[in-house]
Amino acid sequence: MTERAQAPRAGLRSLLDGMWPFRAAGGSARRQAALLYRQLVAAARQPGFYAHLGVPDTPEGRFEMVALHVMLALRRLRDGGRAEQAVAQALFDIMFADMDRALRELGIGDLSVGAYVKRMAQNLYARIADLDRPLAEADRAAVVAVLRRNAYVGGSVPDDRVIGRLADYLIAAGKRLDGLGPDLVASGSETGLTALAGTVE
Repeated sequence: MTERAQAPRAGLRSLLDGMWPFRAAGGSARRQAALLYRQLVAAARQPGFYAHLGVPDTPEGRFEMVALHVMLALRRLRDGGRAEQAVAQALFDIMFADMDRALRELGIGDLSVGAYVKRMAQNLYARIADLDRPLAEADRAAVVAVLRRNAYVGGSVPDDRVIGRLADYLIAAGKRLDGLGPDLVASGSETGLTALAGTVE
């Protein structure tokens, strides 16, 4: 990766440091985070989100679903100790390295990738800030409002009944993750994966 493409990363990490107490992650944390990220992406790629819940099957729509799933994991990991917070930092780094790679595969050049990745990171922060309280309080109407604004960019926005099903999924997944210790979420184990809400139909 070129120096120009790497430069925005430091700025993103400084933004992250303002919200989370994460620091550079070691090899063990990265291995755990890589497994966890693969499982979160698999959950985010369920066809039902796009076929039945109206999420646009576009790069933007797919990013939103990955961001929502990563957000759920970060919310749980922040309640852990230093080891879990190291996994959270590694999860963040791995996610945006993957976004960087995906953007380049779409033909976006070095000069633009940094700006795209920065905007994606800001969108992730916004999802965390907007959904933290509504998920904690199972405030379905507030979750629906956030999803209506963000999850359907570039596509037609379905009615609240359909959006409500996506809100229910996120609330249920958040509750299931809350029932696990942060260490189990950090482990990226199959048990952690099954904490997410089931198949979307």
